[in-house]
Amino acid sequence: MAKTFRPWEPDQRFLLPPAVEEFVPRDHLAHFVRRVVSESLDLSRILECYDEERGYPPYHPVMMTALLLYAYSQGVYSSRRIAQGCEQRLDFMAVTAMSRPDFRTISDFRKRHLKALAGLFQQVLALCSKAGLVKLGHVALDGTKIRANASKHKAMSYKRMKEVEPVLAAEVEKWLNRAEREDAAEDEQFGAERRGDELPQWVANKAQRLEKIREAKAALEAEAREAAASKKADDEDRGPKRGSPPTPADKAQRNFTDPESHIMKVSGGFEQCYNAQAAVDADSHVIVAQMVTNQPTDTRHLPAMVEQIKTNTGRQAHELSADAGYCSEANLTELTRRHIDGYVATGRQVHGTSTATATDPAGSGKHVVAMWRKLRRGGWRSRYRLRKGTVEPVFGVIKQARGFRQFLLRGAEKVRGEWSLVCTAQNLWKLAAVQA
Repeated sequence: MAKTFRPWEPDQRFLLPPAVEEFVPRDHLAHFVRRVVSESLDLSRILECYDEERGYPPYHPVMMTALLLYAYSQGVYSSRRIAQGCEQRLDFMAVTAMSRPDFRTISDFRKRHLKALAGLFQQVLALCSKAGLVKLGHVALDGTKIRANASKHKAMSYKRMKEVEPVLAAEVEKWLNRAEREDAAEDEQFGAERRGDELPQWVANKAQRLEKIREAKAALEAEAREAAASKKADDEDRGPKRGSPPTPADKAQRNFTDPESHIMKVSGGFEQCYNAQAAVDADSHVIVAQMVTNQPTDTRHLPAMVEQIKTNTGRQAHELSADAGYCSEANLTELTRRHIDGYVATGRQVHGTSTATATDPAGSGKHVVAMWRKLRRGGWRSRYRLRKGTVEPVFGVIKQARGFRQFLLRGAEKVRGEWSLVCTAQNLWKLAAVQA
């Protein structure tokens, strides 16, 4: 007797078309994101941009916003891959209701409304707070290096610029003179109908490269002047000697593809990166503050992050932990001023020891010494132990599970908007889990 199987008839047509709700299970994240965006978020900043009655109707901005947030929650960031998902994935179709925007439409929408999309982070965080996910009993702060959309091989040091500029200038000058001689000879040979002022392509490329080097050199010199002026204003260092304007260090580099990104140390070497910051609630792993900077070190960012926690949530964290990269007398003073119970490592943690206390910080400021004693006294029971299990898993999910290891956009402002979208998607996951 032959085995009976369930019917499988690929060519069979539906008598009645299925509803979008039937594509994926009712408790799927796609439905949740679509409902949150359409029912709970204020998209007036995006909608008010569409005030022209003429023209072909565009895709609905609410649908496009939901599509972007859902794609980011699934680890799909490229506009081409998002457009492909709209054609091939049922969960994407459940968000778009079978609409299929092309990759250029998705890319243009993201670029046009990036600032408004970045502002959705605060709205989603407010929904998390309303759901009881933001307790602020303990917040862990950390930063992670994420590669910029630029190659480190497209950067040049100031020393190399000084060496290359005169060589290229002389070479371009020689080729320009040669081009003029050749044009004159061709005019005499072929007549006056030719314009005679076109430059060969090999001259134009060298000239463009020389112009880029000069622009980068001028930018580095401007940064050096700003840094010297800042040091003088803050009385942290003596200003430059009179008559000798400040110049960049020979090792100072500038990237030609994304000048605002910097070379930073990562595991395995050095890469062209940005430094992405996040403050995470220990109870729910919800991101309560985020920012992106092109400074490799974390020290300067603690005051801005704790201020953002207060701005985003309306209240301040009771406790805050951070690694040794944030330890400075000024930062610990800031935590004391804001009445935050801080747990900031004063040195790297030695394997097998209880906390990152380093050696006795003799000669350091009073707040650093007090923090060293506090962590040493707490030992294995110190609240500092919560840091590693709070913020680092969030970075692990973003970079490993969702594959966000490189920014797609270029420039500090656009990168900040992109990181805000990534953090918003992370919080949507946490909100969906509690409301499931």
